[in-house]
Amino acid sequence: MANDKLANQTRIIININNQDLMLLDKNDQVIFKTSISSASNGAGELLDSEKTPRGEHIIRAKIGVNQPVNTVFVARRPTGEIYSPDLRKLHPDRDWILTRILWLSGTEPGKNRLGKQDTMRRYIYIHGAPAEDVMGIPGSHGCIKMKNEDVIKLFNLVTVGTSVTIVEQD
Repeated sequence: MANDKLANQTRIIININNQDLMLLDKNDQVIFKTSISSASNGAGELLDSEKTPRGEHIIRAKIGVNQPVNTVFVARRPTGEIYSPDLRKLHPDRDWILTRILWLSGTEPGKNRLGKQDTMRRYIYIHGAPAEDVMGIPGSHGCIKMKNEDVIKLFNLVTVGTSVTIVEQD
């Protein structure tokens, strides 16, 4: 597929301070850019911190191919539910993971891989979010939330193994 060829030559940069995500080609030209929402608790790598981990990562798994928009995921499995504001009222404390999941794995031992700071074991994803969730401001439990249409677009442009760098820069 053409997208697979493109994805093998791309990389993602997530800027926590700017609350944005950019997909760059092999010449560092921006292919795609969007607003995101990172952790309400800020940046950090420790287990149970509900912070967004920094540093070098890869996409370890792509989950949700061909699922409908607003598919609800719990533990990386579709629940059979389709998100709606009424469903949110029934489950007000649920962390809404919708539509697609790009599961991240850290690549820096001692920083975001292995031990109590392992990004993959912390279940850190790039994932879709309810339409009413505001992008451009921190609001997640550690993951990178995106609008559903944006996460579908990104999902289709990347492959497992795509590099993801999470930074704090102005």
